Amino acid sequence: MENETTISLQQAERVDHQLVRGIGIPALTANIISSTIGAGIFVLPAAMARTLGPAALLAFVCCAIAMVLFVTCFAIAGSRVSLTGGLYAYVEVAFGRYIGFVAGVLYALTALGAVAGVVNVLVNSIVIGIPFLGSALMRIILMIFVYGSLVAINVRGVRGGAGAVTVVTFAKLIPLLVFICVGIFFIRPANLSWQAWPNSKSLGDAVILLIFAFVGIEVALMPSGEVRNPARTVPRSIYLALVITTTIYMLIQLVAQGTLGADLASHKDAPLAEAAATFLGNIGYKLLLAGAAVSAFGFVTSDILSSPRIIFAFGRDGVLPRWFAHVHPRYRSPDVAIVTYAVIAFALSITGTFEQLAVLSNVAVLLMYLLCCAACWFLVQRDIRTDRDGSAFNFPGMQIVPVLAIAVILWILGQASFSESSVGADTRAGLRLAAIVLIIASVLYVLRKFVARSGRANA
Repeated sequence: MENETTISLQQAERVDHQLVRGIGIPALTANIISSTIGAGIFVLPAAMARTLGPAALLAFVCCAIAMVLFVTCFAIAGSRVSLTGGLYAYVEVAFGRYIGFVAGVLYALTALGAVAGVVNVLVNSIVIGIPFLGSALMRIILMIFVYGSLVAINVRGVRGGAGAVTVVTFAKLIPLLVFICVGIFFIRPANLSWQAWPNSKSLGDAVILLIFAFVGIEVALMPSGEVRNPARTVPRSIYLALVITTTIYMLIQLVAQGTLGADLASHKDAPLAEAAATFLGNIGYKLLLAGAAVSAFGFVTSDILSSPRIIFAFGRDGVLPRWFAHVHPRYRSPDVAIVTYAVIAFALSITGTFEQLAVLSNVAVLLMYLLCCAACWFLVQRDIRTDRDGSAFNFPGMQIVPVLAIAVILWILGQASFSESSVGADTRAGLRLAAIVLIIASVLYVLRKFVARSGRANA
């Protein structure tokens, strides 16, 4: 195992050394913020209010503390493994190809749950603005149009997909900043008062839902092989991005809760639009509704551009049939992988609600974070460093951080799993689905190894 990992690491280093290390702190920070702030924050404030009421800000504090532990692990690992692939590279370097493959499968499950949930947000935003599209059939037609148009754009080549991502990346921030800057003057203090401390299961329910709004750092760290001075850039960027993102999220919840009060919980499809209507009227309502749609479309556009490459890679490596790695003869794009990914996401979109799909995505991402935190501990214990100058992010007592992060992940999953609420049921269903997917994927992995070994023996 160690010899295989060393060979894999050497091969990865040879490839990555061809890349230009041009990503500094401002660029990486902006990329993390852009990857993190998405469509979820436009609808999650209502779910937080239903679960915790005025005490919803506690869930943001808990998430922020948990994310500090997680991103510290990412910073430590990222400063030691400066290879393209982000979290998956960290896991593979620490534990070998199979566990790295498991991390890749969990990423695929995370991405599918997230994009399917966000398409629900997108369709809900459209239906609220155009009510006659609200029938079940019209919703399905809208989803087919969204997936079909993005598949067509991306099959025609990566340049078109990247261009579409660029157009919508920053547009989603404008409505949120308007919402905060204006709405903060209309908060009613009475709407923010709460009497009793929430129990741990309710808090666990809220945190596992809210994690959906915080994930995205793992996507932004994918180009780790192109980060300049990773021992300095990675930790500074992720901490700065986390502070900015958490501040924005808490202000959004504060304004939504402070303006709507208990009524916030009843607006599950467009809570921010309803809150904006109280202080900006119909213009505010339409602005936030459009913002949710733009943000959702931007996320889906970005995801359809990048995530199908996981299926392509599995086909290329023989884990899936080779035709999954088919490349379009004219456009040179992974057409079969893109279409397959979109079909699976569409199936999830029409069979689940946003909250169900968010929990599924969060279960998968927490399991992936679990592997990364364990990899961080291993990389520190073995003092593995892939950067040429041997630098790494170090501080006193850093060995305890991965242990604390793992304990927090197990607490979140445990509290939500034993909850009798709908979130608890969704968490248990997510864990079962993740287990089934990992078992099937592991069988395919073993079969691939067996076939490859037999082929070499015959040769």
